[in-house]
Amino acid sequence: MKKNYMITPEGAKDYLFKECASCRQVTERVEKVFKSHEFKQVITPGIEFYDLFTMDSCSIDQEYMFKTVDNKGRLLAVRPDSTLPIARLVSTRLKNKILPVRLYYNQSVFRNIPSLSGRNNEIMQMGVELLGATGKRADLEILTTAIQSLSSVTDNFRIELGHSEFFNALSNQLDVSDAEKEEIRFTIESKNYSALNSILDNIPDTPAVNAIRKLPRLFGGAEVFDKAAEIFEGTEAMNALDYLKDIYTELSKLDINKNLSIDLGLVQRNDYYDGIVFCGYVQGSGDSVISGGRYDSLLEKFDAPMGAAGFAINVNELAKIYIDDEKFDYTEQPDVLVFAENGNEIKALEYTNNLIKSGVKAQFCVLDTIEQAREYAQKRGIEKIDII
Repeated sequence: MKKNYMITPEGAKDYLFKECASCRQVTERVEKVFKSHEFKQVITPGIEFYDLFTMDSCSIDQEYMFKTVDNKGRLLAVRPDSTLPIARLVSTRLKNKILPVRLYYNQSVFRNIPSLSGRNNEIMQMGVELLGATGKRADLEILTTAIQSLSSVTDNFRIELGHSEFFNALSNQLDVSDAEKEEIRFTIESKNYSALNSILDNIPDTPAVNAIRKLPRLFGGAEVFDKAAEIFEGTEAMNALDYLKDIYTELSKLDINKNLSIDLGLVQRNDYYDGIVFCGYVQGSGDSVISGGRYDSLLEKFDAPMGAAGFAINVNELAKIYIDDEKFDYTEQPDVLVFAENGNEIKALEYTNNLIKSGVKAQFCVLDTIEQAREYAQKRGIEKIDII
């Protein structure tokens, strides 16, 4: 017996009128920002070979992927990430393109989240990738594009800046397995101080262990840099701290200090980040709506070494801002209902099209009788019926 044909799988949902309209509001505004920075759109396949997402040091945990096989028995994955497919695309289709390359995408990613906790397995995502450029100018371009993208949707946002080197420099000094390192990373990311201390209590006490204990608390404004300097003095992380301070100082010239903060405990899950990292939040959403950073070493794995940075926006989360916003009209309410008497259908359709071209919200009535048309108009609140 087929018992699941009337429901959607866990983590999937149907989007109705308001939700579709709010997502459209976000994508249109953000896409305008992307285009203004001369990013060009690309679309990658919804299904890729599984091998792409399991490469050394940039793999995605297999339990987070939806997998299938092709007619040759080869393992495939439904796209769980857009950066890796774009790295593949650039290293093949755009290998001889003049650098830097500016790309953007607007496509869904699919993640098989074991414990959904209200999250979706399908995420509508937009993002940019700037490939073939390194250094401060490229990082500022990515960060200002991210800031403008969020500000095109709302003024109530916050960008948190960090750097991958802080966690990497400290965790590499710990005598722990990769699994234990990931567990430490996760507790820092979630700012679970109790769990973090429990893990570190079982590791021999060293300066690196003490520094990691403090990492999640290094959060705030410019004062964070002085606190961090005391912890990282004499380590490889000092260069990253000086660089991040420089980036923060430059962004502060945009007069967005209220939207900008430092979080040295920001540790992105994807292993391919090796420079600045950042994420963004908006009022009313507990999850980050934007995340990104620099990943200069990723393209080497595709035999196309070049600097790269980018970010992704969770359209679903950002669109929630508009759902209950009374400033936006999500109704498709026509001003005029056009009813055709028998034999005048084409004439009425042409009349409807002319009204639409003139800026009138008109709808051709597909019902058979004028009585049905009037009843429909009354239920919808349409005040005018034109009879042809």
